[in-house]
Amino acid sequence: MKRGDILKNIILKSDSITDFQIDEALKESISNLNGRIKKVLLLPPDFTRYHSKAGKITQMYYDTLSRTCHVDIMPAIGTHMPMTDIEIEKMYGKYIPRERFIVHDWRNDIVKIGEVPSPFVKEVSEGLLDFSIDVEVNHRLISREYDLIISIGQVVPHEVVGMANYNKNIFVGCGGKHMINSSHFLGAVYGLERIMGKDHSPVRKVYDYAEENFFADVPLMYVLTVISQEQGENQLSGLFIGRERAVFEEAVKLSQEKNIVFLKKPLKKIVVYLDPEEFKSTWVGNKAVYRSRMAIEDNGHLIIVAPGVKQFGEDKGIDNLIRKYGYVGRDKILSLTHDNDDLQNNLSAAAHLIHGSSDGRFKITYATDKLSKTEVESVGFEYMPLKDALNKYDISKFKDGFNVVETGEEIFYISNPALGLWAYEKIFD
Repeated sequence: MKRGDILKNIILKSDSITDFQIDEALKESISNLNGRIKKVLLLPPDFTRYHSKAGKITQMYYDTLSRTCHVDIMPAIGTHMPMTDIEIEKMYGKYIPRERFIVHDWRNDIVKIGEVPSPFVKEVSEGLLDFSIDVEVNHRLISREYDLIISIGQVVPHEVVGMANYNKNIFVGCGGKHMINSSHFLGAVYGLERIMGKDHSPVRKVYDYAEENFFADVPLMYVLTVISQEQGENQLSGLFIGRERAVFEEAVKLSQEKNIVFLKKPLKKIVVYLDPEEFKSTWVGNKAVYRSRMAIEDNGHLIIVAPGVKQFGEDKGIDNLIRKYGYVGRDKILSLTHDNDDLQNNLSAAAHLIHGSSDGRFKITYATDKLSKTEVESVGFEYMPLKDALNKYDISKFKDGFNVVETGEEIFYISNPALGLWAYEKIFD
């Protein structure tokens, strides 16, 4: 099947998209391919995007396609830990056979398909970096064994690339060490606040270059969702299907409308809750920092209520690096990276350490009972026992946004930082 065989884009925008409408749109997206596809690979996100509706979409595609095709599913986990059987069942349902699931290994399952040249990286980084970036993907994506690859995921503000998903799902979610490390470091050096919530970031330009130059002939289709909240309930507000970048751009516009909360004044205290099923490490849980940092006033306080956070990195190697160096600020991490081979060889870890620090501008407190006070403080955060946080901040009574606690103190509450971006309107340009 050639790229041109996917003929039309499908766009649904409504705050009441039904499961029936989703199913009809998915069937329409492959209707002109009947009889010409025998083997399909689905690339949904992992459990850290549980609320994306991608699990339901994966089930629907599998139900339709498996009647006539062999269907494999490879969650685009990037550097995250592999999904457990419990997570797979909860996200994708219990009827898809386990043998249909493939685990992406970002260190060993990849092949190099090209290179983003150093002059291009220097140009998009405005001279901050000058190195080439290897374009690496899971070997299954370019093996030609699949007649169709369907990349599924949520478009939402993102700390590394600006807006999540689209070709990030390919080059990071299913990518290799060099691309992941280098592109994450590019975003961190360029500046998280300059990127979040925007489309044409330096990192996105790198992914676009890789797709245009090395991935154009892969039989790929994107299925993108935009999720919004209505009275605390997540709902699908947009479904965007196609290959062309214009489909992603439409999703970006809707996400910017639905997922960015602009505030009239910076916030003194923010309490963020991390669902224990979704957030098990600071590597993922620091979305609480990334997505709220543009809303916090100088000398403000971010309290992260994290009942499931039990480690720092998603694997032992990254966990050790975080424990060794800590969230000590941009300038310090750049200096440490210059002087230490282990950070130079793990630039995504260096980027993460930059992203997770407040650079001394505001206080970050982790409330957990699965990491000790010594451990939390050793990486640069302050510590609060989980039970103390829950006693002081009864999140069961909070609504998203402004709340007043019994002492009369006003706090701003975020029930899931993965769903959006919060920013003081005068600093978001």
